[in-house]
Amino acid sequence: MTVHGELAVLPSADRSEAAQALKDFTEAYNAADKAYDPALDADRVTGALGAINQAGLKSRSRTSPNGNAAHQPLELTDARFTIPKKAGWPRWFVADTDSNRDKDSDAAQDTRWVLVFLRNGPGEEWKVPYLTILAANAVPEFRTDGEGLGEPVEPGSKALAMAPKDLSEEYASYLEDGEPGSFADGPHTSEWRKTRKEKARLPGLTTQYIDQAASSGDFEPLGLATEDGGALVFFATRYFERLTGAKGVKPEVSADVKALTTGEVTNTLTKEWISSQAVLVPATDAGDPKVTVAGRLQGVIAAKGS
Repeated sequence: MTVHGELAVLPSADRSEAAQALKDFTEAYNAADKAYDPALDADRVTGALGAINQAGLKSRSRTSPNGNAAHQPLELTDARFTIPKKAGWPRWFVADTDSNRDKDSDAAQDTRWVLVFLRNGPGEEWKVPYLTILAANAVPEFRTDGEGLGEPVEPGSKALAMAPKDLSEEYASYLEDGEPGSFADGPHTSEWRKTRKEKARLPGLTTQYIDQAASSGDFEPLGLATEDGGALVFFATRYFERLTGAKGVKPEVSADVKALTTGEVTNTLTKEWISSQAVLVPATDAGDPKVTVAGRLQGVIAAKGS
């Protein structure tokens, strides 16, 4: 009997392979951060994190061409891997790690770096499309089977209050007009919308936002089922922030943004952002069906002046 690899349901990786992928990512990340050279970790990042990371390094390579004088090596330890069993490609897993960028002795500052590793084919490297930083007590318990393997959630899952495939578009819509009201209040939802409104009409400067879904290719949403019947899902959006000065007012441009800017800023500056979210999506029959944005990482990836 022939077993087709693209149809067989298999673990996405074994634990030694996952540990090596984490080690390879950390080494590349540190080399790139020390030299401010995006080429040094370009083969270890992709999707939302890749866009943010590569643009940030590109910018700093121009503002600090001699590298990062303040570089402190990142250490990711106490890795807890949740590896889903699935058929075909892409394959992926989640690493819940402790970094040396927090204070483990302080409950308020004790955090975990949660990374998604993705591989699109047998000849490709493991790359990280999503990274979120959560409070140590905010990482959910993932549902696992008898072999300790995680359960991936389907893009169109009807078991969840919002299907993962809809998150990017629905979040973009919510940020623009507050609808649908499917997201719980918090710093990355209601408070972020409030901050935007406050910035919209500062004296002499108007700020406008356009939010868009970003869910194709390595930006596709990825999620794991949690013990409470819901899921932790990672997804991305893209948004544009347009700053327009009143007559005689020129929008300020930071050095980091200027390094990514094309055109001359005379009256208008348009910044393009990628935003990466980690959300807790409850089960369809949960008492409170609202999606909670647990973490968000964003960065400017391009800018244009006019």
